[in-house]
Amino acid sequence: MSEQEFTLADLTRILREGAGADESVDLDGDILDREFEELGYESLALLETGGRIEREYGISLDDSLLSEARTPRMLVDLVNAHLLAPRGV
Repeated sequence: MSEQEFTLADLTRILREGAGADESVDLDGDILDREFEELGYESLALLETGGRIEREYGISLDDSLLSEARTPRMLVDLVNAHLLAPRGV
């Protein structure tokens, strides 16, 4: 098991690096349960975000699962589930 944890702060950093941020949205606010579309991120931006997460954290995220993560909370939980999964099984 990995000792690494993926946090909302990690996600917002990666979102800003990869796709930027809509000036009308405060990513430092309470965004855990807001949908990505509402935050200004469409599917292409989320695929880029997923790719960045995969490279940085050394995991593989299934595109269909990634597309089902409609909120930051769902994506953080998805990444953490992969980080905690036993490797090589």
